[in-house]
Amino acid sequence: MGILHGIFVSQGGVPKHSIESCFVNSMGIVEDKQENPKHHGGPKRAICLLDYDVLLKLQNEGHPITPGSTGENLLISGCEMGIGEKIFVGEVVLEILSAAIPCYKISDSFEDGEFNRFSHKKYPKDTRWYCRVIKEGEIRISSEVGNL
Repeated sequence: MGILHGIFVSQGGVPKHSIESCFVNSMGIVEDKQENPKHHGGPKRAICLLDYDVLLKLQNEGHPITPGSTGENLLISGCEMGIGEKIFVGEVVLEILSAAIPCYKISDSFEDGEFNRFSHKKYPKDTRWYCRVIKEGEIRISSEVGNL
């Protein structure tokens, strides 16, 4: 069993700031907005996940990445992440549909601006993941997380 380490939102752009709890509907976290809906948000990219272990790995490599700095909505640990995985976060159920393509706007989170360190093609599993919402609900930091 895993845990929800952080919930992050913004009114568009990065970094996203931390909140304690939220409601997740089919379009994502109600309080969260996206600057560019062509590439972010919508029902197929409602939630962006990051594995806490990936964040720690990148920090240990010397990258200045911090929670919320790369636009993730949820920072989680303790479950398998990959396309097709179904994950519960508290009462919310998500399905991972794709890896999130890295963008230059997160370059401040990486040594020498090397945002492609988040490229799933170059570094499989060291990425953020886009999810659709299967079951809506309320979540809060420290909610249980796991695979279904």
